[in-house]
Amino acid sequence: MIEFKNIEIKYGNFIAIKDLNLQIKEGEFFTFLGPSGCGKTTTLRSLVGFLTPSAGKIIVDDVDITDKPVEKREIGMVFQSYALFPTMTVYDNIAFGLKVKKLSKDEIKKKVYEVAKKIEINETQLFRNVSELSGGQQQRVALARAIVLEPKILCLDEPLSNLDAKLRVGLRGELKRLQKNLGITTLYVTHDQEEALAISDRIAIMKSGDIMQVGSPEEIYKKPANIFVAGFIGTSNFINGEITKVLPNNTAEVRFGNDSTFIAPIKKDYTGKVIISARPEQLIFSDEGIQGKITISTFLGDFVNYEIEIDNGQTIELNEYTKDTDTVKANGEKVRISFNPSKIGLYNADTEEALSW
Repeated sequence: MIEFKNIEIKYGNFIAIKDLNLQIKEGEFFTFLGPSGCGKTTTLRSLVGFLTPSAGKIIVDDVDITDKPVEKREIGMVFQSYALFPTMTVYDNIAFGLKVKKLSKDEIKKKVYEVAKKIEINETQLFRNVSELSGGQQQRVALARAIVLEPKILCLDEPLSNLDAKLRVGLRGELKRLQKNLGITTLYVTHDQEEALAISDRIAIMKSGDIMQVGSPEEIYKKPANIFVAGFIGTSNFINGEITKVLPNNTAEVRFGNDSTFIAPIKKDYTGKVIISARPEQLIFSDEGIQGKITISTFLGDFVNYEIEIDNGQTIELNEYTKDTDTVKANGEKVRISFNPSKIGLYNADTEEALSW
C-alpha cells in the first residue's frame, strides 16, 4: 500500500535519510524503531507531508503523493504531545477536522458518536474539557480525532511516551486491539524496544538514517541481521572468536576463549575473526563449556541475572529462571557455561553482518 522509493531527506548539508527503500502492506501495524536521531520521525513526517524529500518518491495505492499537500493525503496523525485544544471539550476536539471540512452538524454528531464508541469514550467524557482528562484518556481523544476523518493511513509519533510505565503497558495492548478492529494501516514511531515487539506486525530498525533490518518481532529478536540490531533489541553478549575451519553441510568450527571450540551452522563460506552473540537466556550452567567466575548475582523475581567473567577476561550475562532452580549462586563461585550452537549468532568481525542466518 505504501512505498518509499530511494528517499533522501536533507537538513541543509546534513543527510537525515539516505536512499530509503521500504514497502508497507495494507492493514499492517508497522513500527519504526531506533535511537534518538536515527530518522524514524523524519520518515513518518515525510509520509504525512510535513517534509518534502530532496530525492525519491512516496507512493500510496500506486499514486505518487510526494508533492501532494498534507490535507489531500488522507493520513491521520497523532503527535507525541497529542496537540489537543485544552479549553475545548472532547466532543469539539474530535469534531474539529469535520468542522474544517464544513460538514453539517448532524453529520458531525453522527461521526463523533460513532468514533467515540469505537475508542470507548462515553457520553459523559465527550462533554468534559480535555484539560480535565488523564494522560491515557487524552491519548484516546487524539486517536479519535485522527480516526474520525476516516484516513487511509494512521501515523503515530511516540504517542505513549508521556505516560507512566504501567499505563503504557495497558494502552499499547488497547492500541493494537483498536488498530486490528479498525483495519487501518498504521505507522508507529518509538524508541521503546519492548513496545515495538509487543504491538508490531513488522519492525524497521533504523540507525543514522539507514534501515538496518526489517522483519517481524520474532525475526528481529531471534535472527538479528547485524551487530547493531543484536545489541539494540534486548540484551546480547558479544564474545570474540574465530572460524578456523569450514566444514561440510554449512557448518564451521568456531574457536573462542582459551581454545574452547564448537561446531555451528553458517550460511556463508568464511574463515577469520567473528563475534559470537548469545542472549542471557540462551546460556546455561553445565558440567562442560566455558570456564568462568560469578562476579555479580542479582535476584529479579522470575530469574536471577548473573554477571560472569569468562576465561578470556570478558564479562557476560546469564539469566537462570527461578522455576528451574532452588538456589542462587554466590559471587566468586566458579562455573561452566554452555549454549546451543544453533541458537546463537555469528557475525563477521569486520563487516558486523550475520554469518549464521
